[in-house]
Amino acid sequence: MGETSAPKLSPRSATALVIANMIGVGVFTTSGYALADLGSASWVVAAWAVGGLIALAGAFCYGALIREICGSGGEYLFLSRGLHPLAGFLSGWTSLLAGFTGPVAAAALAAPLYLRGAFGLDLEPRWTASGLVLLAWGLHGRGARWGVAAQDLAVGLKLLAILCLCVGGLVAVAGSDASSNVPERGFDLGAFASTLVWISFAYSGWNAAVYVAGEVEDAKRTVGRAMITGTAIVIVAYVALNALILAAAPASELTGRGDVAVVAAHALGGDSLARVVGGLVGLALFTSVSAMTMAGPRVYAQMSEDGLFPRMFRSGDGPPTMALHLQCVLALAAVWATGLRELLGWIGFTLGLFTATSVFVLLRLKWKAGAALAVPGFPGLPIFFLACTLGATGFMAHREPVIAFYGVLGVAAGIPFYILFRRT
Repeated sequence: MGETSAPKLSPRSATALVIANMIGVGVFTTSGYALADLGSASWVVAAWAVGGLIALAGAFCYGALIREICGSGGEYLFLSRGLHPLAGFLSGWTSLLAGFTGPVAAAALAAPLYLRGAFGLDLEPRWTASGLVLLAWGLHGRGARWGVAAQDLAVGLKLLAILCLCVGGLVAVAGSDASSNVPERGFDLGAFASTLVWISFAYSGWNAAVYVAGEVEDAKRTVGRAMITGTAIVIVAYVALNALILAAAPASELTGRGDVAVVAAHALGGDSLARVVGGLVGLALFTSVSAMTMAGPRVYAQMSEDGLFPRMFRSGDGPPTMALHLQCVLALAAVWATGLRELLGWIGFTLGLFTATSVFVLLRLKWKAGAALAVPGFPGLPIFFLACTLGATGFMAHREPVIAFYGVLGVAAGIPFYILFRRT
């Protein structure tokens, strides 16, 4: 299943990887849950815009980090080199559970939900999700060329389809009064902050390129650009798509739903448009599964190279085959162990902790290096990212203490493994 050499990824493929990681289950499911919390379409759209600005700030910060600490592994690499090996290990451990395994399972579980709603297919969600996980594993197990080529093509088709949907839908909405069906409620800071955690999960792939930076051409120069370009494209798509979704159907039909895009499409164009959108979402979710299946194992391989994970997971000269196998097995276990909504909340809370810690590392490095380390918008941009990310995470912990408890418990569970692997 391997190949003799690992070709360098082009900047275009790195940008496509970012887009593929970002446009996944979150954008097609979150607005229904957000509307239930905020009770206002306007505030939901505002939350998507604010979430995009936070992600873009993070992309600029990570671009500076990758110029200083360049290599594959993402937050694991940043925290291991810039803070402490234990912090890096816990980040990698969290990636193993929440950073990649959880999102792979969530995207795979959402796909049959959309396909069933759009086409009336009698799909068993867990079996269908398992099939998607295995398909992504098979593609990337054959080598980088197969997985990257399939992903680049799918991302292009996905963006084109989203653009067509947004243009056609906005034209249809402009001549209707559907938006009047959405009740408006006053601003609730706690609910807005909790919603930002959900939305941050939808934007979470903005940092995808750093996980494979060691395999990207001229990484110090191009990885940051790939993150910023990919994030900017996705912000436009997300805000437009969710504004359309919320304006297309009555709030009563959208609130609390996980398949809001199909509900909106049915309200706009009946069964025909719902089928088109269902197919689009199915494609989007599979490319998300594929992109995370590609990125995640590089983290575990880097941990293995550093002696913090079993040696069998090293990548060698080709793709990290054993790490791919591990990712597949863990994703399948997550598919069968939990539900979609629980996964989304837990992932958003846990990932926020480590992206914030990585930006703290950037500030630490900047204070040490001074003018030798260029950080865009310093100190305002990093502080904005930290304040928003930690503030939203704190509010969610207050409102959803059970999710926060399991998030912290999952991180802490990695400490015994760190001690074990350090001794072996």
